[in-house]
Amino acid sequence: MSAKIDAEKCSGCGSCVDVCPTDAITVDEIASVDANECTDCGSCVDECPEEAIELED
Repeated sequence: MSAKIDAEKCSGCGSCVDVCPTDAITVDEIASVDANECTDCGSCVDECPEEAIELED
């Protein structure tokens, strides 16, 4: 599993970057998740004001 960004919903605000404990998320216009670093903790999902992130298998 890893976090998946919905590019249509992501505003690039960066709130997910601030809460990611493994620094797996970067933002360059929209957020991007490094699946190798993501631990599926869900912090970004809870933090995203646009509801643009979900955990997927």
